[in-house]
Amino acid sequence: MDKKTLITLEYDKVLARLAEHTAFSASREEAFALKPSTNFHKARQLLAETAEARLLFEAEPSVSVGGGRDIREQVEAASRGIVLVPTELLDIKYTLISIRRLGKTLEREALQYPYLAELILGFPGPLGLVDSITQKISDRGEILDTASEKLTGIRKELRITHERLLAKMQKFVSSDRVTPYLQESLVTQREGRYVVPVKAEARGRVKGVVHGVSSSGATLFIEPMQIVDINNSWREIQANEQEEERRILAEISAAVGEHADALIEAVKTLARLDLIFAKAKYAEELKATQPVLKRFKKSKVGINPGMTLKLWQARHPLLEPEMVVPIDIDLDPETYTLLITGPNTGGKTVTLKTVGLLACMTQSGMHIPVLEGSEINLFKAIYADIGDEQSIEQSLSTFSGHITNMIKILNEAKQDSLVILDELGAGTDPQEGAALARGILTFLVERGIPTMVATHYPELKTYAHGTPGVINASMAFDLETLRPTYHLTIGLPGRSNALAIAQKLGLRQEIIDLAKQEIDPAELKVDDLLDEIHRQHELAQSTRAETDRARKKAEALRDELAGRLEEIEDERIEVLAEAQEKAQAEINELQEEIRKTRRQLAQARQPLDVIEEIEEDLSEIAQEVEAPVERVRLAEEMPSVGKRPIRLGDKVLLRTLGKDGVVTSLGEDRAEIMIGNLRVRVELYDLDLIGGQVQEKPKQEKLRDAATIFNVASPGVELPLRGMTVDEALEKLDSYLDQAFIAGLPYVRIVHGKGTGKLREAVRRELSGHSHIQRFEKGGINEGGDGVTVAFMAKN
Repeated sequence: MDKKTLITLEYDKVLARLAEHTAFSASREEAFALKPSTNFHKARQLLAETAEARLLFEAEPSVSVGGGRDIREQVEAASRGIVLVPTELLDIKYTLISIRRLGKTLEREALQYPYLAELILGFPGPLGLVDSITQKISDRGEILDTASEKLTGIRKELRITHERLLAKMQKFVSSDRVTPYLQESLVTQREGRYVVPVKAEARGRVKGVVHGVSSSGATLFIEPMQIVDINNSWREIQANEQEEERRILAEISAAVGEHADALIEAVKTLARLDLIFAKAKYAEELKATQPVLKRFKKSKVGINPGMTLKLWQARHPLLEPEMVVPIDIDLDPETYTLLITGPNTGGKTVTLKTVGLLACMTQSGMHIPVLEGSEINLFKAIYADIGDEQSIEQSLSTFSGHITNMIKILNEAKQDSLVILDELGAGTDPQEGAALARGILTFLVERGIPTMVATHYPELKTYAHGTPGVINASMAFDLETLRPTYHLTIGLPGRSNALAIAQKLGLRQEIIDLAKQEIDPAELKVDDLLDEIHRQHELAQSTRAETDRARKKAEALRDELAGRLEEIEDERIEVLAEAQEKAQAEINELQEEIRKTRRQLAQARQPLDVIEEIEEDLSEIAQEVEAPVERVRLAEEMPSVGKRPIRLGDKVLLRTLGKDGVVTSLGEDRAEIMIGNLRVRVELYDLDLIGGQVQEKPKQEKLRDAATIFNVASPGVELPLRGMTVDEALEKLDSYLDQAFIAGLPYVRIVHGKGTGKLREAVRRELSGHSHIQRFEKGGINEGGDGVTVAFMAKN
């Protein structure tokens, strides 16, 4: 990818924003070194990794690299035989703990986060370093007494000797014979040895070694002769302690050095994971979505490269969201060159930079600020010529700078590249500049090179209108406020607003009229026609917006009415249920009376015909009373609002799963929709516009349909039920088995514990008759034994 282009598109500023979300220096370096991938599979994997990280944060917000540090320098030093200090060893310990914790999390959820879980293969296995460092160095960075038997003995001896030394010193300064010669009756230290402060004039009265003099010269710090031997012993033991401490540190450092390669690789893996986490956090900050990455579908006939560019509500990532006006870019399969015209400061340059920057971000695995369903090609190279290309070093003018850059682009760009040109042909004579701009544009178009151009030359509007593969676009301008609206309109060229603006600002009408006489009448007619087209387009947009608001209001009213009808239906069912219960009680009483009468008639040897007829009638009545009260789906009988054919970008309901999604691709009888981060291909008749009529399928049919969908999120292979009541556990078990069946898990582990055995028996009774379960068995010795049941799923 062209380095100059990345800087021009401000990709480096995006990386700086990304780096702010990293947790330690190694991943920060990775962020600044990130480059767009030109490999389709690699770029798609990078996007999927970011998507998995966002799902992981949603499920477990506290996940992070924790206390990870960039320990590569310390590890390399240890591999060269250098002894590390305790704080450096603690950094290694905390990094390994962070790696172990993160590895366990991802390993546990490997089915749900396969790309992230694959990265843990770069983590080292148990190296014994964490335990070794923990056993020998405290969290405060102090070597523990128990670090070795020898150190234990040395420190015990050191404490005893120190206590004896202090006791002897205290006895010395308390002596009546010595006290008169001391400045103070206290014990202090000089050069690591215990001394007493003696008055200078009493130097000969206190025998000992002088270790210092006060700044005034009035005090000598003397080590008494009777203390010298024990002071020597104490210092000697201290030296032994330091020697043993160094030996212990050297031993741990050598172990670190032995595993240097594994540790350095682990840091790189941890940094890569943290970079993925940073991408996920940055995506949440931008309210970004994962775009659909597309290959070029080159036409077998002609030069069309088969570019895909569909960006819905795209925003520049470096601009404040509340300030930027989103743009929609939707090029049909036959179009690969976009020519944007419009007023200066109207947003043309920002539009070009937005597209180029979002392409770079996508190929770097970053989600981008667009609506779901947006699609973009993977470009092998991106070239941009934007802004002032003047070069003082090369003594080039602005025009020369642009031409130098253009020569490089025209020599290197291919059909799988993206060329972005701002103010093509500017900086020279307008007539020659327009001719040159048209020549460059023709060169790119005839070679099928995807191109986006911003220009102010009116001649190019006609060229775009009549050239296959090229389409006009314009940035709107409000003549009432004399301000750009920054809205991009594809299909219409920009208007020439110079005279209109001058007139609006109050320039004399006679000057305006004189200026119009200098313009070709045909061009004035074209401008008038463009004005009318833009007005009609804006009117259509306004009408569409009003219609959409009215439709949403009608849907809200419909939903409110549906809610009220449901409440009424609830009351109806409740009243009928009470009446049914009362009727059932009366029938029970009547049946008991009939049984008594039958016994009495039988005893009296009277005929039973009459009583049998009554029993038959009562049986029919009982069946009617026992019939369940059916809920009337009143909301479904209400007419849908604004029902129409499904279109791209529509929000729809997938009836087979009861999930909302967005339509990203349409065929004659099938559609592709995004449900969260899941892409699904379905039949059109299985979709309903949100707000339209919805028909639920039976649960088993719904699960059967769901089982055919690729890459459904897994609920995990283990279900904990300990501590629950039987009813709670069975309800959770039923829901969990549905999800596991849909996700296509081969088996699941149900942790119910041993306890009294009631929960275990209830779970196994439920499994024995469950349609999703092929067979089950108790857990193995290392799996929890009879406290766990392993159930093998039926084929879905």
